[in-house]
Amino acid sequence: MAQNKTKILLVDDEPQVLEGLKRVLRGSFEIYTATSGAAGLDILSREPDIAVVMSDMRMPVMDGNAFFAKARALAPDAIRVLLTGQADMDDAVNAVNEGRIFRFLRKPSSADLVRGALAAAAEQHRLVVAERELLEETLHGAVKALCDTLALANPAVFGMAMRVKRVASRLAQKIGGTELWEIEVAAMLCQLGAMTIHPTIFERRALGAELLPSERGMLDQIPLVTDQLLAPIPRLEHVRDIVRLSRAGFDPTKVEANAREITGYEVPLAARILRVALDFEELEAAGVPADKAVDRMRGRGDLYDPIILEALRELYFGEEFTAVELPIARLLDGMIIAADVTTTNGTLLVARGHEVTAGLIRRLENFASSLVCESIAVAGDSRLQPYRRCA
Repeated sequence: MAQNKTKILLVDDEPQVLEGLKRVLRGSFEIYTATSGAAGLDILSREPDIAVVMSDMRMPVMDGNAFFAKARALAPDAIRVLLTGQADMDDAVNAVNEGRIFRFLRKPSSADLVRGALAAAAEQHRLVVAERELLEETLHGAVKALCDTLALANPAVFGMAMRVKRVASRLAQKIGGTELWEIEVAAMLCQLGAMTIHPTIFERRALGAELLPSERGMLDQIPLVTDQLLAPIPRLEHVRDIVRLSRAGFDPTKVEANAREITGYEVPLAARILRVALDFEELEAAGVPADKAVDRMRGRGDLYDPIILEALRELYFGEEFTAVELPIARLLDGMIIAADVTTTNGTLLVARGHEVTAGLIRRLENFASSLVCESIAVAGDSRLQPYRRCA
């Protein structure tokens, strides 16, 4: 099977230049052309997998630097190559030094030079995408394994983390504008700091008991403690920011960050989403129905981003959930545990909200003889069909 050709975008206000480039590059790439920066941006918005963008520097209305600044926001992974004339040399050097472009080519350039530069840019794009995917998959897998292990120590707290993750993930997908893997990792890890708090505090909170100010203070410190625990792990800087600011109020509550107070839209979108997911889960854990939980949160003034609250309402309005009883042998990866699984001596083995994995099934099989109930409740719809989150 032939491999798909690398997509490249050529932008130049002179049609004859574009035609010449297409002749030189035909057969090597899948080529898109635009005679203005605005037309190029329109193509990028419709073709997000374009790997390389080459643009002339001197164009009317929007020059090469201005175009690249906007193109970078639309396609951050696309590698940028700049075409310049002698008069634009200073601008080209500045663009390279500031990291906005990968290469610049002077007009005119030989066909071999153009092909070589674009081939190098395509390879750079492949490396950038491969590194990002490896980072996402490796970190996500490692974090999930960490959470599964820590769930053995405190199933209730980490069951809560998995429920928060599911809500935050649905909100992030609905709203857009944030990296899904980062918010999912932040949601899974945000309760690491809870390991420093006595589990009875969480039990009392789940029962709707009034907490002492000192106990509430401990809960409010969880994001900061978690941030400190994650500090030694490289490449988690953005995740740490999300966790650290996950208790920030939208307005007027302020949170100290980098020696200044931030609030409102200054708080990262992912942190605002996580704040909503955390508080929504706390209300649901106390037995408040989803629609009533959203109403209560809307009555708390300016604590939450109203756009996120509205997205939450739309997600859960009229949604019917029920539980389906299944024997352990019929559990599948991706199903969601709908009720706590306990042993006959009262030990919590798996908390509600935990996602079924091969490891969890094996654990249930090992403890099968000591379970209160032989069947496991998993989340289902009104037709008694189990939900399943497919990988």
